[in-house]
Amino acid sequence: MTQTLSQLEHTGAFIERHIGPSPEQQDAMLNAIGARSLNALIAAIVPADIQLSGPPAIGDGLTEHQALAELKAIASQNLRYKSYIGMGYTPVLTPPVILRNVLENPGWYTAYTPYQPEVSQGRLEALLNFQQVTLDLTGLDIASASLLDEATAAAEAMAMAKRVSKLKNAHRFFVADDIHPQTLDVVRTRAETFGFELLIGKAESVLDNQEVFGVLLQQVGTTGEVHDYTRLIAELKARKVIVAVAADFMSLVMLPAPGRQGADIVFGSAQRFGVPMGYGGPHAAFFATRDEHKRSMPGRIIGVSRDAAGNTALRMAMQTREQHIRREKANSNICTSQVLLANIASLYAVFHGPAGLKRIASRIHRLTDILAAGLQQGGLTLRHQHWFDTLTVEVADKAAVLERALSVGVNLRMDLHHAVGITLDETTQREDVAVLFSILLGETHGLDIDQLDAVVAADSQSLPAALLRQDAILSHPVFNRYHSETEMMRYLHSLERKDLALNQAMIPLGSCTMKLNAAAEMIPITWPEFAELHPFCPVGQATGYLQLIAQLSQWLVQLTGYDALCMQPNSGAQGEYAGLLAIRRYHQSRHEGGRHICLIPSSAHGTNPASAQMAGMSVVVVACDKQGNIDLHDLRLKAEQAGDALSCIMVTYPSTHGVYEETIREVCQVVHQYGGQVYLDGANMNAQVGITTPGYIGADVSHLNLHKTFCIPHGGGGPGMGPIGVKAHLAPFVPGHSVVQVDGVLTQQGAVAAAPFGSASILPISWMYIRMMGAEGLKQASSVAILNANYIATRLQSAWPVLYTGRDGRVAHECILDIRPLKEQSGISELDIAKRLIDYGFHAPTMSFPVSGTLMVEPTESESKIELDRFIDAMLAIRKEIDRVVAGEWPAEDNPLVNAPHTQMEIVGEWSHPYTREQAVFPMGSDNKYWPTVKRLDDVYGDRNLFCSCVPISEYH
Repeated sequence: MTQTLSQLEHTGAFIERHIGPSPEQQDAMLNAIGARSLNALIAAIVPADIQLSGPPAIGDGLTEHQALAELKAIASQNLRYKSYIGMGYTPVLTPPVILRNVLENPGWYTAYTPYQPEVSQGRLEALLNFQQVTLDLTGLDIASASLLDEATAAAEAMAMAKRVSKLKNAHRFFVADDIHPQTLDVVRTRAETFGFELLIGKAESVLDNQEVFGVLLQQVGTTGEVHDYTRLIAELKARKVIVAVAADFMSLVMLPAPGRQGADIVFGSAQRFGVPMGYGGPHAAFFATRDEHKRSMPGRIIGVSRDAAGNTALRMAMQTREQHIRREKANSNICTSQVLLANIASLYAVFHGPAGLKRIASRIHRLTDILAAGLQQGGLTLRHQHWFDTLTVEVADKAAVLERALSVGVNLRMDLHHAVGITLDETTQREDVAVLFSILLGETHGLDIDQLDAVVAADSQSLPAALLRQDAILSHPVFNRYHSETEMMRYLHSLERKDLALNQAMIPLGSCTMKLNAAAEMIPITWPEFAELHPFCPVGQATGYLQLIAQLSQWLVQLTGYDALCMQPNSGAQGEYAGLLAIRRYHQSRHEGGRHICLIPSSAHGTNPASAQMAGMSVVVVACDKQGNIDLHDLRLKAEQAGDALSCIMVTYPSTHGVYEETIREVCQVVHQYGGQVYLDGANMNAQVGITTPGYIGADVSHLNLHKTFCIPHGGGGPGMGPIGVKAHLAPFVPGHSVVQVDGVLTQQGAVAAAPFGSASILPISWMYIRMMGAEGLKQASSVAILNANYIATRLQSAWPVLYTGRDGRVAHECILDIRPLKEQSGISELDIAKRLIDYGFHAPTMSFPVSGTLMVEPTESESKIELDRFIDAMLAIRKEIDRVVAGEWPAEDNPLVNAPHTQMEIVGEWSHPYTREQAVFPMGSDNKYWPTVKRLDDVYGDRNLFCSCVPISEYH
């Protein structure tokens, strides 16, 4: 049959590349579950009163090449000026070996958070290296794996200072007046919700204040002055005040470690270690503290433990501190952090080593000295005597200087009174310094850079001996071996091989949506038009970014049923916090500031109560019934009891139990009846897009996990983006920014993240996904995700009972397998099953969440029937293995499940098990075998013997 042009064009559509099951496979799955069509299945599962009547108005999808061409035209509107703005952001040179083998490599960017350490040893080693870099540079005892950005790390430092302070009646926090303005903005926002009084002034004036529990200082002030706070810190410590110091990774290569000067907490941004500015992110923050405060520390900590064979192995330590267990009592609400970027920064340090880093830092400082000497010789005055890379230059005609700079494609810092700021970086060349001389002194400046270099080499006073680091850094072998590209390439590959990512097999994690992150979506993030922009450049230079953000925002508004969108939150948990802040501010605007109670169902994600606590709310838990749905009777009771104190409810839809609750509209109505707002967690939007919307259901605000539903990859634990959609009445109360103002886009409210649009450089991923899928494709993606989940649930039902179902025994986009009855019968636990799946080549489903003793499976729409069947076959085979244990064929204490996973080293050694080597390591054949490098981790040993820095390479196996 001859095809029409339209049909021929459709065959190249991206929809068919993103959605795993072919039409024929979909028909086979529909037949297997007893549904006559995909539309009929959705109509039967999703409550009729919340189904949309038509597709969202976002247009048709494009092919990959069409979308890339359209986005390239948008990107070309961004102007690539040379930015010397500084303020915590500088241009970088990402080593190509890291760019190609990590940032552009799905073996790194599609991996999940390392909750299953046996399949995560590579990225855990890179994160341990990151912690070692942090420890060496800060001079402290223990470091976390990564936080979101420098400003939020400052807010976390303030919260931690209060937690560990012995001055329990003190509620004042002092901030030095030369920290970065965006940092102050975020700290101010967090202080308000915690009820802290914020004091701001010259650092030394803190001594004039009483009842201060903590202090925030910045080692290199925002205008470039390098401080020696040793005496001040000693005085503060004598008063039992907790001292936090913001620092810069690159400057710490040359400057003294603040930890050795007495600081309790040191934090900052790792952006300068090879991570592009990207208009604000994503960038990992670093965070370190003293050993006595380790259990109060925010963020994830990578620790050294041992496996069942006694070999060295790595894991996330002290997970009991985290929000999934501690809920509102957790140290932070951090869930998705910035692992991929922390790893890039750590690998930058590995590649350059201590000598290379010192050369880079020394060169930056030398060029700054040369610039300073020339400007002073030309008659200009510098505001400070001591600097590392930043000069504040007093100028008589500031407007003329800035005009000259812009005319030659240069950005200087312009928000300083009668002065401009200049921050140099590793990309700065001699020619750039000459251009800066011309901008500030005129074309006839007559300065010779070689002559100036000789002068400063002989007599530089910008960093006297007291301001220079005396101790060695990065002496561990890992930082002194991989300096040739050949060695580095092999090291990166060796780490990648230790991990299991989507390039190896499906990752069936419930509530995490590990779907395809298509290559066409990833390509634009490394385009220089997106990667090189400073977040505080003049908005006229970011026209392309603003167009992309506006288009993506409008699409997301259509897909959520809301009226406005805020793109600032740079993680899902940060989005929760921002949404709750909008609710809090809305109530205050109506003179109802006493509304503080947040109702949260017992099934909710741990980030929900942790975020509510951060937003200054009191958590009240609402019960769920035996079917896993919100108990409406208990909800009405709790809402009535709260009365005028009710602020909001946080619900997830479809529910965390994997079903579409029939009463969701009624839940919204009950909360609205008592004057509360409805926060609908966007974690499960992958089962809503194109089918229903939070706004249509009746919610007031939601965050969207762009790293789940909208294809930004998880990166081994980050980056993420959590923009919030809001109804019109909440729009004036979403986060704004103190440095960047864009009319009609940013409010005047306090910020929650350092950059105005969060991790802007990864937004092209979601833009590409939506543009290529179009309205039809997005609805089809949600529908197939639901089909895939029901196919797995149906085929596994007889072997693994599904705990919760909705109408007609169906599930939404995920299902919970109940292991408890079989565990009682056999002694085999959900943990044993999770580890045995590694031998079959799969990452485990979500374990014991939201119900202890269960596995929650989410297949996503990207997995074909072939891969689903492979996973189903593995689960059925594991069930048969358990049956052999029950039958007594294998002892309860010695069988393939309790001994899983099995490594290569085991099968070449002595073998005394009652099952064969082949049964151990090739349960599904030898094709494309994944080999874990360690056996099951000893969690208790790791926490009791906490060790969080690098160990000798010889101990890795």
